[in-house]
Amino acid sequence: MINEILPGLAHWSAFHEGIGRTVYSGFVLESGTLIDPLEPAEGLDAVAALAAPQRVVLSNRHHYRHSARFTERFDCPVLCHEAGLHAFGKGQPVQGFAFGESLADDVWALELGSICAEETALWLGVDAGVLWFADGLTRAEDGSLAFMPDELLGADPETVRAGLRRKLRSLLDEDFDALLFAHAEPVTSGAHELLSEFLSLSQLLSS
Repeated sequence: MINEILPGLAHWSAFHEGIGRTVYSGFVLESGTLIDPLEPAEGLDAVAALAAPQRVVLSNRHHYRHSARFTERFDCPVLCHEAGLHAFGKGQPVQGFAFGESLADDVWALELGSICAEETALWLGVDAGVLWFADGLTRAEDGSLAFMPDELLGADPETVRAGLRRKLRSLLDEDFDALLFAHAEPVTSGAHELLSEFLSLSQLLSS
C-alpha cells in the first residue's frame, strides 16, 4: 500500500520476485522523483494520481527493478551514479550522475561507496530532511540499524564496514531526521541521533 509517510514523501513495499524478498520504493512528490521503484500493488495509475513522475533515481546499479515500466508510461529518464552505468544494456537507457550533484531541487546524491563504487546515499529535502540508503545501511529484525550480512559484503566484510562507517559518519553533517532504506522499514523521526549512536557502537565493537 502506498503511504505518505512524511509530508510530500510517498513510500511503499512490494515483493521482489528476483530476490524473493520485500523491498521498498519512494516518491518525492514535489519534484516527481521516484527512488528504486518496484510497481506498487495499486498500479501505476495510483502513482500518477499523487504526482507526475519526472525521473527515476537508482541508489545503486542493482535497483533498476521496474524502472522500465515507469519510463515507458511516464517518459522519464533513469539516473544512476556513473560508476554503475556499465551494468545496463541497450534496452536500459540510464543516465549517469556524480556524487555531490543535485538530481532535483529536493534530491542530492551523496557518496557512500565502499559496498560498491556507485553506492549512493540520497538526501531528500522533505520535512526535516531524509537520507535514503541502498545496501550500505539497513535494519535488523529488532528494528535496530545494521549493516548487510557478511555474505553480501564481498570478500573482506570488515574492510567494507570500516569504509561504510567513515562515509556514514560524514553524513552526520547533513540535516536529517528520517532514514529510508531499500530493504527495510523506514525510521521517520529521531534518525540523526540513532545513526550517531549506531556508528559509535559499531566502532566500539570493531576495535
